[in-house]
Amino acid sequence: MRWCRYCSGLTHIDAARNQPKMVDVGAKQITRRTAHARTIMELPENILALFTSPSELIGPKGPVFTTAIVAGVMAAKNTSSLIPFCHVLPLEKADVFIQLREDKKLEIDCKVACTHKTGVEMEALTGSSVAALCVYDMCKALSHDIVILETRLLSKSGGKRDF
Repeated sequence: MRWCRYCSGLTHIDAARNQPKMVDVGAKQITRRTAHARTIMELPENILALFTSPSELIGPKGPVFTTAIVAGVMAAKNTSSLIPFCHVLPLEKADVFIQLREDKKLEIDCKVACTHKTGVEMEALTGSSVAALCVYDMCKALSHDIVILETRLLSKSGGKRDF
């Protein structure tokens, strides 16, 4: 008996037993998997005034973008420790890019790749999200009006279908 009529398409739910589960990727093909995620942030004017260049923000705790890039890469590499049913993946690439856009919004991109049996969407999303949280943490002493507006997957390749 299925416990949830909406769960039949959810890969991490065993509808017959009403239990979460890790997807068995044993039969999947090994392919090159990539993913690109982006987080957009809005910073208040007093924080924007701290930019020393378009590529770096110096806050009370030090170089914000440099630190956030390291945090984002570390997060992508440790996604399986944070998200319960993510597989441990040997990432071959984890790049985080941060830039201040012309509209004064902060754009944080995370691009991840590996050659494996399962995708890296969660690693890219985690990388961009944690980089944004690091920016927030490093700047919160100046303002709590920092807003993380959105995090979204922009693309993925490899596996059954590209996006």
